[in-house]
Formats: sequence, structure tokens, C-alpha cells
Amino acid sequence: LTVNEVADLLRVSRMTVYRLIKEGQMPALRVGRSYRLREDDVDDYLSKRYTEAM
Repeated sequence: LTVNEVADLLRVSRMTVYRLIKEGQMPALRVGRSYRLREDDVDDYLSKRYTEAM
């Protein structure tokens, strides 16, 4: 997934996604000058955040 797709999915800004990547909270692959994120990694992040909130 692209940063834009993840931002839309999480309903956050692109800068928030970049911050999550930079802080190591969400793994990403660098492809040229852009990042790509695996859908499984995004799902894992959401699951982790959901369980922390409970």
C-alpha cells in the first residue's frame, strides 16, 4: 500500500503515517523516493492499537 492509501485507511494525514514509519511503529519498504507498506503490517498495527485501547 502507498502512504496515501494507508492514510485514507486509518483516516489520518500522510504526515502521521510518515511519523509512524520514522518512529518504527509501522514497518515500511523504501521504493525509490517513496514508501510502501504491507497490508498485513497495517492490520497488525491496527490490532495492536485496538488491544491497547481496551
